[in-house]
Amino acid sequence: MSFPINKRRTKEKKSDVRGVQSIELGSRLLEALCQEAEPMMLKDLAKISGFAPAQAHAYLVSYKKIGVVEQDAETGRYFLGPFAVQLGLTAMRTMDPMELAREAVSELSDRTALNVAIVVWGSFGPTVVQVEESGIHINMNTRPGTVYSMSGTASGLVFSAFLPEQEVKDAMAQEKREPAGSGRVGTSRFVGRREIEQIREQGFATVESPPVPGVHAYSAPVFDHSGQIVLAITIIGQDHFIEPRADSEFIPALLETTRTLSFGLGFRASKG
Repeated sequence: MSFPINKRRTKEKKSDVRGVQSIELGSRLLEALCQEAEPMMLKDLAKISGFAPAQAHAYLVSYKKIGVVEQDAETGRYFLGPFAVQLGLTAMRTMDPMELAREAVSELSDRTALNVAIVVWGSFGPTVVQVEESGIHINMNTRPGTVYSMSGTASGLVFSAFLPEQEVKDAMAQEKREPAGSGRVGTSRFVGRREIEQIREQGFATVESPPVPGVHAYSAPVFDHSGQIVLAITIIGQDHFIEPRADSEFIPALLETTRTLSFGLGFRASKG
């Protein structure tokens, strides 16, 4: 997987600028160290990065001098050094997840011709903070400030699957105590452990009986560097448009977007 590019910040076209090729080539070694997330022998690092061992060693010597990589004196294995750690920490402090998400949902909406919502965990539960409209009229009750049901909506199910269990139980109990007409979208229902496990396994959620007849939604989580869900991205469209192409086109596009966002926030999925 290559590193995601913030297109708004990268305004220059490839034909407009000249880069330093050796830096671009050498970054493959650093990317391999990030992906493997463990100290590596020179031969393995070179193989994964597509270098001859001697060529890889030359880059690593320079990286060691500036503290980007370190080498274990006993095993000879290479790992990321203190300067790489500082770069990562600074990036996490200065990165704005919402800014990245806003750009991503705009692109996803353009790509799919679907409405796309950013949903965060608020004081009352899953709360919409932005809706990117596709231009196709859809009769739906989703706008910034909308609060979703934990169990009766695709967005709510994502948070139910990936938030800590006790927090989910408390939120569902609060939802059940709400009076009729509270304004929350979706009807509370029983969600079994098997359904939650399926959402975790497939990486997205949907509901068979959506809150608005004729309008369907799919939602997927975005994680930060610690593996915590920070927001959900939800695609929304008319049944006759979204359903025939959901498995082949729309769900893959949604998951590509959320995985890229998660990667940009430092999330690394476990290999197990």
